[in-house]
Amino acid sequence: MSNGDIFLGEVIGTAILILFGAGVCAAVTLHHSKARAAGWVVIAFGWGFGVLAGAYTAAPLSGGHLNPAVTVGVAVDTGEWSKVPLYIVSQMVGAIIGAVLAYLVYYAQFQANDDIGTAQPTLGIFSTGPEIRKPAANVVTEIIATVGLVLPILAFGKNDGIGVGQIPGQDAGIYGSGISILLVSLLVVGIGLSLGGPTGYAINPARDLGPRIVHALLPIPNKGTSDWGYSWVPVAGPLVGGLLAGLIFNAAF
Repeated sequence: MSNGDIFLGEVIGTAILILFGAGVCAAVTLHHSKARAAGWVVIAFGWGFGVLAGAYTAAPLSGGHLNPAVTVGVAVDTGEWSKVPLYIVSQMVGAIIGAVLAYLVYYAQFQANDDIGTAQPTLGIFSTGPEIRKPAANVVTEIIATVGLVLPILAFGKNDGIGVGQIPGQDAGIYGSGISILLVSLLVVGIGLSLGGPTGYAINPARDLGPRIVHALLPIPNKGTSDWGYSWVPVAGPLVGGLLAGLIFNAAF
């Protein structure tokens, strides 16, 4: 893969992921949205579909990591670290673009945050936050949830049953086959439903930090704080989780 392919694939794929993910959070959260109050299950499936669309789009170009934790896990497995900075920078750029696009889709609803009598905090549309703020526990949650994401992704390539059915002429990258991407999207849904309650399951530093930067910069009326004091948790936890997943994979497989 060329550097240009990696950059384009990860920017486009991560932008699609965040567009869908922040979009479903906006749909469920904002007043004057037809999906308002649709609930956590809808959010979990929206993020899963975002992974599906983003990874399928990016896989032929970059392998479709879309997540620094996945990139770190792959690097631990393969021993190839030279492209890691390029992947992470590309993912951050894509996450920022995706968050801006989600804002534009719901622009009228964000502007109506001035008109509803009681303004809504909007950070939860863009980034994660804990239900109980205990940094040590929150980091452990993110580490465990990220291992639950990255370890299966690495293992899918070892599974002959999953490895069949790759699209001719296309490189599915780390996923081994096209069907693996579908399974990863369902995995993300499962993580959201099972492990997302305590922290909102960032499991992806770019997914949280890029949109948090956008939230801080956007002119959203009455948007509330961007909570920078918590911002290290959904970065550090997933990175440690990705590292541990790679080490466990190497030891077990």
